[in-house]
Amino acid sequence: MHRGLTPLPKGSDPYATPTRSEEIMYKILIVEDDLTIAKTIEAHLTKWDYDVRCIKDFKNVQEEFIAFEPQLVLMDILLPFYNGFHWCTQIRAISKVPMIFLSSASDNMNIVMAMNMGGDDFIEKPFDLNVLTAKIQALLRRTYSFQGQLNVLEYKGVILNLNDASLTYEGKKLELTKNDFKILQLLMENAGKIVKRERIMERLWESDEFIDDNTLTVNITRLRRKLEGIGIADFISTKKGIGYLLE
Repeated sequence: MHRGLTPLPKGSDPYATPTRSEEIMYKILIVEDDLTIAKTIEAHLTKWDYDVRCIKDFKNVQEEFIAFEPQLVLMDILLPFYNGFHWCTQIRAISKVPMIFLSSASDNMNIVMAMNMGGDDFIEKPFDLNVLTAKIQALLRRTYSFQGQLNVLEYKGVILNLNDASLTYEGKKLELTKNDFKILQLLMENAGKIVKRERIMERLWESDEFIDDNTLTVNITRLRRKLEGIGIADFISTKKGIGYLLE
């Protein structure tokens, strides 16, 4: 048996298909670089009708998190490139999704740090798969009605947080004004497409009448400067006389 897991109790059938009362197929993301542990957990949770994915690119955990949109994360501490505390912080910047730390680094300092960084529980390796499953079920029951779902838009590494109207790029966070947020949300919802000026003005002021056309230009110019201030250059393109887009 692998060092990170303990065997199922004697007499239990490891191939029996468990049943769950939940109707929703919850998605669980496993951030674990030990392939044996990751695949064992994945196989076990799949039997419980969870939709499970293991991280493949440990340099881009946040991007895989955004793409998968899980309802729960299992996070190791000792990882390649950046540790689990780093990725917990990155995920907490955009989501309140529940997170359980799984680690052999189980001294008091690491446990306290895991909780302070935003973890919801800590399980020491080696652990019993049935205990892990019970903790996952309890945490999911406490969390949803879907309060922890991912609520962001992402385009080319720029992350718009719909919960607090902020923007994150390469670890830098930008607080947005009401108009900044509305403009970016509309453009990111339609990334790659031209959004007409009239449509943006209707989103901002609930009308395109009696609004000086230059007012929108001023808003876009100010927003571009703010984006450039955190290293996002040439993000919003102008289609003269038509509107704006993210290319």
